[in-house]
Amino acid sequence: MYTLLHERPDDSAQIETLLDRAFGPNRYSKTVYRLREGVAPLGGLSLVARSGMAPELGPLLGTIRYWPIRIGVDGPAPVAAAMLGPIAIEPERRGEGIGVALIQRSLTLARWFGHRIVMLVGDPEYYNRFGFVPARPYGLELPGPVEDRRFLVQPLFAGAMEGVTGMIGRPFDDADAPAIPAPIAAEAVESLTTARKARKARRPVN
Repeated sequence: MYTLLHERPDDSAQIETLLDRAFGPNRYSKTVYRLREGVAPLGGLSLVARSGMAPELGPLLGTIRYWPIRIGVDGPAPVAAAMLGPIAIEPERRGEGIGVALIQRSLTLARWFGHRIVMLVGDPEYYNRFGFVPARPYGLELPGPVEDRRFLVQPLFAGAMEGVTGMIGRPFDDADAPAIPAPIAAEAVESLTTARKARKARRPVN
């Protein structure tokens, strides 16, 4: 049993420990980490999974973070977007659907909050199920080496990619995304959790 929650400042140390175990110290040399350096994650979309259920919550089991980026920084009109990652799950709890739940919930929040595009670097065999497709055909570029097959993007609504192309870069500031105060984001996560529980309660029992 686990619960999805909005990431809070006091989660940071546990998240970093989990990421070190999952990806090792070399993760900081990757292109996507250079885009994140010195930039605050998008608080409205960054979630954690903890064992148990409120108010009896246990250890951190998983984390997912999003970061503000801009697409087309080499052009006249860059477009704000979000970059997904990293996502990490405690090794002994993998296979329980925690990662899937974190991705589905955070993408729902991204649409809810009015985000337009989500980009990531990851295995297409895993991320295709969530609607991610190759980014290169849209003319997107990263400022560093990346396997084409692992460079993925998801338009969050029809027409989101219209006129969007070019180099992906860091945000001009941390205000690229719609402003989402933490209490509102937390309330949105709780609202989605409540709605999901209500749907399950309505299911017929065989």
